[in-house]
Amino acid sequence: MKSALKQKNKLTKSSTAFTPVLPAKLAFVALLSLILSSSCSDPARVGIELTPGNNQIGVSFVDFELPAEVVLLDSFNTTNQSVLVIGEEVDSYFGKTSGTGFSRVYIDQADDRPGLNAILDSIFFKLDVVSVNGQNLEEPKFYSIHKLTEPLLDTLYYNFNSLAYEEAPFSSSEVEFGETKDTTLTFLVEEAFAEEIFGKMKRGNEFDDLFKFREYFPGIAVKAREGDNTTIGVNLGFNTGIFTYYHNEGDTVSTLYEITTASSRSFNGVVSDRSGTPTSVVTERSKSYSTGEFVGLKSNLGLTIKIDTSPFDAFLDTLSGVTFNNATFEIGEINEVPEGQNPPAFFVMYFTDDTNQILYRSSDNQPMTVQRDGQPQTEIVNEDGAKEPVIRAPAIASFDSESKKYIVPITSHVNALFRNELLRKDWLLYANTPDLPGDDFKKSLKQMVVNKGKIKVRVIYSKTS
Repeated sequence: MKSALKQKNKLTKSSTAFTPVLPAKLAFVALLSLILSSSCSDPARVGIELTPGNNQIGVSFVDFELPAEVVLLDSFNTTNQSVLVIGEEVDSYFGKTSGTGFSRVYIDQADDRPGLNAILDSIFFKLDVVSVNGQNLEEPKFYSIHKLTEPLLDTLYYNFNSLAYEEAPFSSSEVEFGETKDTTLTFLVEEAFAEEIFGKMKRGNEFDDLFKFREYFPGIAVKAREGDNTTIGVNLGFNTGIFTYYHNEGDTVSTLYEITTASSRSFNGVVSDRSGTPTSVVTERSKSYSTGEFVGLKSNLGLTIKIDTSPFDAFLDTLSGVTFNNATFEIGEINEVPEGQNPPAFFVMYFTDDTNQILYRSSDNQPMTVQRDGQPQTEIVNEDGAKEPVIRAPAIASFDSESKKYIVPITSHVNALFRNELLRKDWLLYANTPDLPGDDFKKSLKQMVVNKGKIKVRVIYSKTS
């Protein structure tokens, strides 16, 4: 199954800037009447007093809702994201979500192994925790590390994949995070496992090279405890793995032998049980569903929000001789987030259509998003003068913790729609920002839920003729 970001759905020339927006149908007239009747005056936001019936300077303020549904994205590739997403979460909208991290481990053949007469001091398993998102963080949370019973292959793994592992962990412990969001967790390993692996370090051919070692030890699965309602991000590298301390006869200082997750293939697997929740109706990938009064998105699960932008037609097709001074896309207030948890910090708006998959440019197969204000919205892409949407500067919606809203300026986008430079497309909200490295939507289980009536566009425009 291919990744959603690799689908071949494209916006061809016939549906680019040269395709005019169709005139509004009669069915939109009633909607437009509702939109205009809900237009309001808000000097604090607008900066201009807009008194009904006394609009002397020709400035109008319109506020209209955009319908929304939820979509489970197709083929969500989580291979080699550099962070393991480990968590157990339960809530009334998304149901039960379990995240398990899978990784190979690595030995350096140049490292000195313990000698035949070496004496074991201690063996620990360490997790380099770089993020914590959960409830009741002052209470103990439990994590366990299990030995895989099948190898990670040199292939792509998706968020619905998993591997077999031993039921009993070889290392586990409880931890209280409190206010700590990044730390190194150090767990003792089980005595039987410690004796077994230390014996092989000293005299077994399992440590002769990396390939023999991985036949013996295919890798690890890291799990959280059901009911803990907490998710951690674990950084892979030299600080996550098995750390063995030993000494030789007569030594007074321990020597360290490391088995780490550096240079190791990994992926994140997610199991979702949505039974009995509004999202239980979401059964097929790349299909949009109504989930009642609310919609939501959840990272790494691949559940996202589809925005129906058709109300733009009812609004724009009735205007002429106007200049758009300001337009914003707003979501929120979102539903209350439990203390200790954070919603996604950002999202971008990918173009989509009835396929409910991200659309790509014909010229270079790059995904298309709403572009930032002040940036060109279309560009010439070949010698024939064909135009396609710009892809260089995605508009980024940021979460405001005070207002509990996501707000993103879309004035340039609205102007491009109005001037028929850009074909209107629906949007898929994707909880990531290209301004930061990596893909946040694949590195956590962060979520947000919002009432559908709180998804809207706010526009200020002036008459020019």
